[in-house]
Amino acid sequence: MSEDFNLSWLGEFQKKANADRELGIVGEWFSTTFSVSFGSTRVAFKIANGRVEEIMHDPRFDVRAIFGFSAPREVWQKFFAQTPPPLYHDLFAMIMRIKEFVIEGDSLVAMQNARALHRMMLLMREAGIGNV
Repeated sequence: MSEDFNLSWLGEFQKKANADRELGIVGEWFSTTFSVSFGSTRVAFKIANGRVEEIMHDPRFDVRAIFGFSAPREVWQKFFAQTPPPLYHDLFAMIMRIKEFVIEGDSLVAMQNARALHRMMLLMREAGIGNV
């Protein structure tokens, strides 16, 4: 993993996401594997019916992520700040306005699951605040 980029909170995120009633409802049809690249550190999330089934740190080439999000470490640090700067507070704000924040792969699948994905990333932000 990248130096100075703490991802130990991902286990807490998994618990939080899997216990979230709203995600359980809006994520009923959300089943995929997607990745998030925190600078040079890549993490894959296997999702089944809105539940985080597995978190794979530094996945190998045989982990097929349908889509992913990638941004430099500095962008993620702003996203996970206690009070993020304007446009860094929300997944869709970053997609639309932060050029360093990139959707990779099949963006159609990401947008077909936009509501569940938005909720999941909000829960990820809540779990990561102050830990990154």
